[in-house]
Amino acid sequence: MFGTNILPHGKILLMKPTSGYRHFWGWLNAVFNKVDYDRIQSVGPDRAASEWLLRCGAKVRYKGFDRWQQDYNGLPTGPLGKYKIQAIDATESCIMNKGFDYLDGLQHVEEIKLQKCIYIEDLCLERLSNMENLKNTLIHLELISCGNVSDRGIISLHKLTNLEYLLLSDLPGIKDKVKTVQMLQTALPALQTEVDLD
Repeated sequence: MFGTNILPHGKILLMKPTSGYRHFWGWLNAVFNKVDYDRIQSVGPDRAASEWLLRCGAKVRYKGFDRWQQDYNGLPTGPLGKYKIQAIDATESCIMNKGFDYLDGLQHVEEIKLQKCIYIEDLCLERLSNMENLKNTLIHLELISCGNVSDRGIISLHKLTNLEYLLLSDLPGIKDKVKTVQMLQTALPALQTEVDLD
């Protein structure tokens, strides 16, 4: 519950509680990431993944469209399978590993941006790297200001054999940036890597 203070002129100020607030948001974010396999079956992987991503605060761009979709209530309707996710921008979203099953059926994702995602960790990157569909399609990946990502998660990206561009920026969990980037570059010689980890 919120506390209240009555200010001069009769205005009321709502105050955040000091305990339980983070726990509540962590619980709510976990609920947003719960995978509904029946929903995937009934509406298809792209629609179900779109709903998950937008519910968590991310946005998507569909194949053949320039505009980013970020309004959950404005998700396009039409024949199942018409809208294929080509790009995901998860900036400041609450996506977490438990929701990544939504990505399993996506066949057209070329670009993913993970910026200021507090729940993205090594396990998430390992999971992305092991998805056969993403190994075939993902060519552009950005990891920016994700504090729970370490060298281990970055090295796991070597399995994304079609990756052409990787941006690594503000990742304090990376301790040996030179060695980590070299290992990745050795595994993926054609990869263009942009690194800003100072």
